[in-house]
Amino acid sequence: MNPQALLSENTQLKSDLDAANILIDTLKNKALEREAHLDWLKRQLFGKRSEKLIEDKDIKQLRFEGFEVEKTKEKPSEIKPHKRKKPNKGADTIQIPDDLPIEKQTIDLPEDQKVINGEPLKKIGEEISSKLCYKPGSYYIKQIIRPKYKTPEGSIATAELPDSLLPRCRADESLIAQIITQKYVDHLPLYRISEILKRGDIHISRKTLCKWVNKAASALKPLHEILNKQILKSHNIFADETPIAMLKPGNKKTHQSYMWVIVGGQSSNPSNRAYHFRTSRAHIHIHEILENYQGNLHSDKYGAYQTLSKSPSIRWMPCWAHIRRKFFESRPSEVADEYLEKIKELFQYEELAWEQSPENRLIIRQEKQLPIIEEVIAKAKNEISSGKHLPKSNLYKALGYLLSLSPHLKNYLNKPEARIDNNVAERAIRPLALGRKNWLFAGSEEGGENAAILLSLVQTCQAHKINPQEYLEDIMRRIMGHNSQKLHELLPEAWAKEKAPPNTS
Repeated sequence: MNPQALLSENTQLKSDLDAANILIDTLKNKALEREAHLDWLKRQLFGKRSEKLIEDKDIKQLRFEGFEVEKTKEKPSEIKPHKRKKPNKGADTIQIPDDLPIEKQTIDLPEDQKVINGEPLKKIGEEISSKLCYKPGSYYIKQIIRPKYKTPEGSIATAELPDSLLPRCRADESLIAQIITQKYVDHLPLYRISEILKRGDIHISRKTLCKWVNKAASALKPLHEILNKQILKSHNIFADETPIAMLKPGNKKTHQSYMWVIVGGQSSNPSNRAYHFRTSRAHIHIHEILENYQGNLHSDKYGAYQTLSKSPSIRWMPCWAHIRRKFFESRPSEVADEYLEKIKELFQYEELAWEQSPENRLIIRQEKQLPIIEEVIAKAKNEISSGKHLPKSNLYKALGYLLSLSPHLKNYLNKPEARIDNNVAERAIRPLALGRKNWLFAGSEEGGENAAILLSLVQTCQAHKINPQEYLEDIMRRIMGHNSQKLHELLPEAWAKEKAPPNTS
């Protein structure tokens, strides 16, 4: 064969071999990528969701020197319809059984008002107002009896009715509080609550229940505003958001809206929660919610929070739990396991640090956690630049996620009140994730805003270990007559202190 032809053939074979090797490498990488994705899907479907490593070391191994650490039933009487208006025969009428027990409460005029010009008033009858009430395990009718007196001038004198959150409403505050608790704590949609009442022979339409809930939310809106202000004044908040479907006006379709939550407070475990309903996830919404805020902001990496980090008044604390999750999703991988071990040490030292005083907490962070963070960042830079990992692989994405946050990862180290993760806000979001599977969507923007008001109060009660039904019933009876300048006294945290038994020690 001609030497030149042979050389040309050899060159072509070498070129084909190189192309084949490149194709083989590409196919291998794609196979590895798909295998990793398949492993991730299997873990999501069949595996444990916990990010805890199997072989966890005891936190004690990380400790170092200097840091140790029931009423008589009466014969029921008929509830008569309002005289001024004929009862509605439609779907919104309230039907209650005749045999519900009745508890009577008499509110009389003071004795000094029963005598005018030395002449006693003559009792000529009674004004009777009836309300459907609730107490755990039973429903009953409360009749408020107000004796009527004829004055010498011929006018009628009766005692005033107690303050009511919803005047002229057939439902007592105890029943409204129970409905709100069932919807926003037990995650029951109103149509199910209506069905539950029907089983007790009490017929109240979903529409009527919805009207009561919305009116209650509107009346309690001032408390939501004060709660939100208190959270912002804490200078140490946690934020998150989650999608909520909202029914579009005029049709049966929904579009995606969002419920944002901020958590804060002066305690080491912030428990005050304020929810805010917005029609989108646009950055402007969280900017409005946090307007003029100054202090620590814990969150995930969503761009709205990243832009806030550029404000000189906000110190951004990215969540290390989200970083850990990215590496956990990269398994199986020896490299990912190395990062998970380091991040585990960070969390263990942080657990130890929170057993100490604020001063010692900072010492532990600087001496033990700072070197780990610096090591992790340096190692990630080397891994990325080595070219060993596919850009589309989960591990490469985890490394990139970590490095994109590197300028802010040490921020929590210098603030004793700050935390290593955003789990406080994650816990506040969890009830919404459960609730939307039941009530499915908000009926309107107003309905979403009312839901945010009531969620803020009941979920703050939950966080403070307060019975939401007891709390709501009490403040709904008091708020209309409470000093408007002291409404903060009706917030869950202050209410809990007021109701706490006196310290006898």
